[in-house]
Amino acid sequence: MSHPESPKRRSDATRAAILEAARERFAADGYDRATVRAIAQGAGIDPSMVMRYYGSKEGLFAAVVDVELVLPDLDAIPVDEVGAVLVGHFLDLWENDSVLQSLLRVGVTNEAGAARMREVFKGQILPLAERFVSTKKDAARRAALVASQVLGMALVRYVLKFGPAADMTRDEIVVWLGPTAQRYLTAKAP
Repeated sequence: MSHPESPKRRSDATRAAILEAARERFAADGYDRATVRAIAQGAGIDPSMVMRYYGSKEGLFAAVVDVELVLPDLDAIPVDEVGAVLVGHFLDLWENDSVLQSLLRVGVTNEAGAARMREVFKGQILPLAERFVSTKKDAARRAALVASQVLGMALVRYVLKFGPAADMTRDEIVVWLGPTAQRYLTAKAP
């Protein structure tokens, strides 16, 4: 005897289908060109269901790019290796997470995407920088400088696909950018 699917399970499956279709559309079309209708079609549902679950295209985008950077435990890393570990961690994230690549593409062309990126980095990189300095202002500057390096490399490597940046190995990038990230986090302020 088969049991009918519960409304909760059906709701979870619908949400998952919408998010998967939205990831694909945002990655392929960018934020502005991705439509709720196309996302709904990809999920095999009526467009009104997208609105029911997420309220708006902006709400759906925020759900799609709910990014957790899962930063390494810095207590387990010697202080002089933090920059290299962080750069390597970010490269691993960019390589394995199409959501981050989509977020970067959208972030450079759309204010909603840029705002979401600022939230992710403020919530996750700023606390990291605060571990190394005594003032919030100094930490914010340092976090922004680290972000400039990892986002800049992600942009030229994964979005724009500049040959030299795209062709470098992970280890080469860590060797080049690690000391810069290290300096931004731990060096005496100029």
